[in-house]
Amino acid sequence: MSFRRSHGGGGEGQVEEDHTVDITTRILTANNGSNEILLEGDILLPKSRNAIKCQSYQSCLWQKDNNGLVTVPFTISSEYSSGERQLIRNALQSFHSQTCVRFVDRKNQNDYISIESQNGCFSFVGRQGGKQVLSLNRQGCVYFGVVQHEVNHALGFQHEQTRSDRDYYVRINWENIDPQMAYNFDKQDTNNLNTPYDYSSIMHYERTAFSINGRETITPIPNPNVQIGQRQGMSYWDIRRINLLYGC
Repeated sequence: MSFRRSHGGGGEGQVEEDHTVDITTRILTANNGSNEILLEGDILLPKSRNAIKCQSYQSCLWQKDNNGLVTVPFTISSEYSSGERQLIRNALQSFHSQTCVRFVDRKNQNDYISIESQNGCFSFVGRQGGKQVLSLNRQGCVYFGVVQHEVNHALGFQHEQTRSDRDYYVRINWENIDPQMAYNFDKQDTNNLNTPYDYSSIMHYERTAFSINGRETITPIPNPNVQIGQRQGMSYWDIRRINLLYGC
């Protein structure tokens, strides 16, 4: 299952999306040179809690209402064009038809996501409390799949290749990784929700992420020819995991 970029009525800033480019490649390219301290390329670290164990904390999840829906208030900065704002809204609304998550315009809620054009594409993992910035820089991040990727972080999800069981499914080629970036490939103590490793997850980085020599840093095993990463949008298991995590 995948999504194509929606054009939102042909407003300003709408262009055809090139699906030959991996979503995570877009993210890492946009974040190259960012002055933010980012884990794994696009994760903001909270000051008071280990972001990597967010799925173990109920406090990291967005609140489920009595009607069974998970409400996530948000705001979108006025610095985006009308077309960019519509694309972001369309990406948020893509969660509505397949999960119990509902993104709603913030009124006076204390906890909310503030979508802003800061220096790159990045997000916290899970609900932080209060105003929570999710950055989508206008110059490289306003793409349907990139929005979905960063929103998945905000809902509590991490990158697929850092799963606790990843060594059964991918080989990390440490010799091809910039030593200063090797920490981005550390395995995490993740809650995998009893779901299979998903090579096609929107949260899976592409083969040459953080490469120092252009060679593969991530190789699928036992079949090295399996395609990894996404060029369009959420996979079946991305959607399924949202429903499992939030009890939809």
